[in-house]
Amino acid sequence: MSADSSAQGAIGRDEILGIVRDRLADILEIDPSSISEGQSFVDDLDADSLALIELVEALEEELSERTTGFRIDDEDLADLKTVRDAVDYVHERTRGDA
Repeated sequence: MSADSSAQGAIGRDEILGIVRDRLADILEIDPSSISEGQSFVDDLDADSLALIELVEALEEELSERTTGFRIDDEDLADLKTVRDAVDYVHERTRGDA
């Protein structure tokens, strides 16, 4: 039961990276271990805009269960160019009640 109380706290950055990698790997049909933080969605991973929208929807679905009302704003999507950008964005949005 004590794990439950910590699960409601901020989600760790490493855990967010794992979630982003897993969802992206499913969408792009590639091995999650082949995805690194420094990679560009478009240039390195050949992710098109549809793949990025699918990633956003998958992240919102998974993280909204853990962080009430979690959303990635449409206007912020253009700023998410790399895996690191997405992880940092999610990490910032899931810390506390910001």
